[in-house]
Amino acid sequence: MKKVTRMKTRDVAFPYRMGAGFAGDVNRTHPASIEPCLVDVNAPPATFGQAVLVDPTTQGVRPFTTGDASQIAYGVTVRPYPFQQQSATNYGAASIGNAGSPSVGAIDVLRLGYIMVQINAGQTAPVKNGAVYVRVAATSGTHIIGQFETASDGTNNVLVQNMKFQGGMDASGVAEAYVTT
Repeated sequence: MKKVTRMKTRDVAFPYRMGAGFAGDVNRTHPASIEPCLVDVNAPPATFGQAVLVDPTTQGVRPFTTGDASQIAYGVTVRPYPFQQQSATNYGAASIGNAGSPSVGAIDVLRLGYIMVQINAGQTAPVKNGAVYVRVAATSGTHIIGQFETASDGTNNVLVQNMKFQGGMDASGVAEAYVTT
C-alpha cells in the first residue's frame, strides 16, 4: 500500500501595493529612444531617473540647478542593467537601488518613452497625464534640488513641458513618467 503525504505550500501574499520599481528604470521598451551622452563633469547627475539639460559650455548633461528656467528637459538619466554597485568595504556589495550615477564619462539618457522617477517626499500623488515639475531652488528639507515634484510652489520649481506623469506612486515615492521629444 502506498503512503500519501501532503505537501505544504509557502505562498507569499502582498498585503500592500508592490513596489513600482527603481528610479531610472525604463519600464516600457517600445517605444523608447535612449542615447548615450557625456556627463558634465562640473555638475554630474546625482542619481538615475533624474531630468537633465545639456550644458552649453561642456556639451555634457547635467541636472536642473538653481536658476534654471528651462521648461524643456533634454531627457531623463537611465539606470543601466546590469549595474555593479560599489562599496569600498564589502568588495562591491551595496544596497539595491542606492547606487549613484557616474560622475565622468557616458550616461544613457531617455529622450522618448516611459521611465520610473523618484518624487520628492511630501508631494501629493501624481495623476494620469499630470504635470511634472522639477525643483530648481536650493535643497530644503525633503525638497531636493533637481528632483521631481507634482505641484507648483512658485519660483522653487519649473514645469517640464515635455513630460507627464502616468499615475500614482508607490510607498517609496517612485512613479512612472512619460518623456516626449
